[in-house]
Amino acid sequence: MSFVEAIIRKRDGGRLTPEQLEQFALGAGSGELPPEQLAAMLMAICIRGMDADETRWLTESMIRSGERWQLGAARPDAVDKHSTGGVGDTVSLVFAPLLAAVGVPVAMMAGRGLGHSQGTVDKLEAVPGFRCDWERDQALALIDRVGVAMLAQTKRIAQADRVLYALRDVTGTVLSLPLIVASIMSKKLAMGAATLVLDVKCGRGAFRHTPAEALELARALLELGRGMGVRCEAILTDMNQPLGPALGTACEVREALAVLGGGGSAPLREATLALARIALSLAGRDATTADQVLAQALADGSALAAWERLVEAHGGDPDPERLARPRLRREVTAARSGFITGVAAADLGWVAVDLGAGRRSRDEAIDHGAGLLVHARIGDRVEAGQPLGTVLIGERPVDIESAERRVRDAFEIGDEPAEPPALILGTPDTLTT
Repeated sequence: MSFVEAIIRKRDGGRLTPEQLEQFALGAGSGELPPEQLAAMLMAICIRGMDADETRWLTESMIRSGERWQLGAARPDAVDKHSTGGVGDTVSLVFAPLLAAVGVPVAMMAGRGLGHSQGTVDKLEAVPGFRCDWERDQALALIDRVGVAMLAQTKRIAQADRVLYALRDVTGTVLSLPLIVASIMSKKLAMGAATLVLDVKCGRGAFRHTPAEALELARALLELGRGMGVRCEAILTDMNQPLGPALGTACEVREALAVLGGGGSAPLREATLALARIALSLAGRDATTADQVLAQALADGSALAAWERLVEAHGGDPDPERLARPRLRREVTAARSGFITGVAAADLGWVAVDLGAGRRSRDEAIDHGAGLLVHARIGDRVEAGQPLGTVLIGERPVDIESAERRVRDAFEIGDEPAEPPALILGTPDTLTT
């Protein structure tokens, strides 16, 4: 069967067969299909879409393209978590040690940066020595030892997704709903998570811009996951501005440490606690005491201690003084007084990428000292000359003046107060948008 025929079929709006989708997935995983054909199919799917059956067939084929770990069968109480991507989304770095601190194990397969969002694996690798490249038995040992295994996708798990994920990042096909669903669920199901918490973002800094689009994605993910035997729940969260104040890798680790220590960003803490509550519920814990238990773990130092244990177990150095620092800092100030009425969150994410916190090509190295700190949120009153953000410049050559201008332009300032958007929109079961 010629794969060109499959590309043409989808290009012209046709429905792909299970055999064609298997050829696509297995050919990507094995290297039998060249990148140009894979990219062409990604673009055809992105433009023409796929129905629920095509998405399921692609997901199943992507799972078959590599190993199946079945961690859920070995450790049925372990929880996984996934975010659909946003700006300043440092939740995973807080969520995992927080749950471990209250006795709920975490087995999380995380990803690298995609588009304008910074990836959890890249952030963890900002910690000197931190490893995410574990095999199945090693992952189980980490769960037993410290309650957390933070895993990068190995070359043998969902091999098709590893290839297609990287291609999507550089071909403008990140936003495709069926590709998002297949990518997320192939990794999670190949790893064999028994329990999955999903954070589906919507807004200007998310890959799904409206609540209706986010709800469509959340329902598609839940339908596929539950249909394949996974206990899962999703919440929709706002991403019309960066979630946390740090956009980067080392700077996001520092912000996670602040939250784990009982302080830090209030929105980041709110989102993390909302997801952690769902995880406790899915794990069968008493919902009436969840808030108290989680807050206590942040207040008494046990969450921060759990972070230090998991870092050491993953080969890292938990000393925050070892984290990379920027070579230069440049404050970006407001050109006028007024109220922050909007934030172009994705634009800020791309600034962080260009500074070094993300990749502009598949093989570009991350600059852990680079990034962006955000000082103003929607609804804030700012005065002319007040800092809106701080550009963190590392070793990557950058146009500093351009970065400053882009940061300043991302903040919309008006004369009238603006109502801050709600952070937690709800669950698919409670929303009708």
